[in-house]
Amino acid sequence: MAEETRAAVLDDHALLRLRSTADLDPALLVTDFAAPGPQAVAALREAEVLLTGWGCPPITEEALVLMPALRAVVHAAGSVKALVTEAVWDRGISVTTAAEANARPVAEYTVAAIVFAGKRVLTASHMYRDTRAQLDPLRLFPAVGNYRTTVGVIGASRTGRRVIELLRAYDVNVLVYDPYLASRAATGLGAEKSTLDELVRRSDVVTIHAPELPETRHLLDAARLGRMRDGATLINTSRGSLVDTEALTAELVSGRLYAVLDVTQPDVLPPCSPLYDLPNVLLTPHIAGSLGNELGRLADTVIDELTRYARGRPFHYAVHPATLARSA
Repeated sequence: MAEETRAAVLDDHALLRLRSTADLDPALLVTDFAAPGPQAVAALREAEVLLTGWGCPPITEEALVLMPALRAVVHAAGSVKALVTEAVWDRGISVTTAAEANARPVAEYTVAAIVFAGKRVLTASHMYRDTRAQLDPLRLFPAVGNYRTTVGVIGASRTGRRVIELLRAYDVNVLVYDPYLASRAATGLGAEKSTLDELVRRSDVVTIHAPELPETRHLLDAARLGRMRDGATLINTSRGSLVDTEALTAELVSGRLYAVLDVTQPDVLPPCSPLYDLPNVLLTPHIAGSLGNELGRLADTVIDELTRYARGRPFHYAVHPATLARSA
């Protein structure tokens, strides 16, 4: 992993837990399998498990030559697509990830955004700031609220399922679109399965939790954005490529839609983008995922997985190659 990842994720508590389970040198950090250095080469030769994180280089066939004893990869972050190659699966190496733990803060951010969207918090805040006077909410916001509104969840991913679970505490109707989700499974989650076009047409809030794949690029294009209800809110904490930025910008500039965007395409919008200043848009710089003390949850999750491995038990959050292609 990268140096900054180790410093952020592996605090003293995490290192203490690791020492109780594994034989490790906390000072040894491998950031490059091509030129790891003599000390790292010796450690990799004996390593049974790699503890990885953001900044880990790809574990290629050439890299695996350095690790003849490797049996497992424990990833203290979300997706492993950037580091796990076919060579890892070919060797029969087990892989686990803290993606489930990382889904929790994203879902919490999303539900907060849903509630604030329903209450038109952003609009009210701008009005209060601009007038600096007592407002009449009953007159100005006669149609706001979250009671019996409809929330459309795109993607029954880890995060999407967690969002649906958290929304059980609210008086809202939940639609879910996922091509791999059966109707009975959707009902079990507490949602109604829907087509994507029906979801965007019926929802007061649409929130995206689908993976970034070739087939999901511009999943919300101009046509689907145009089908959204007047005054509906789009929330994106997934990947910016799932939304046609140009088409969304046109809708937002017109004032017809609202948006909460933690991700965009490009990752950082150009300084001239009108989205920075629109009163119906909340932009945040990719903060929905684990940050600060939430990183401790990532560490605890993978240390729990490592403890299971040390006791001869299977990983609880094992990654399977068959499903990795259609996941984040």
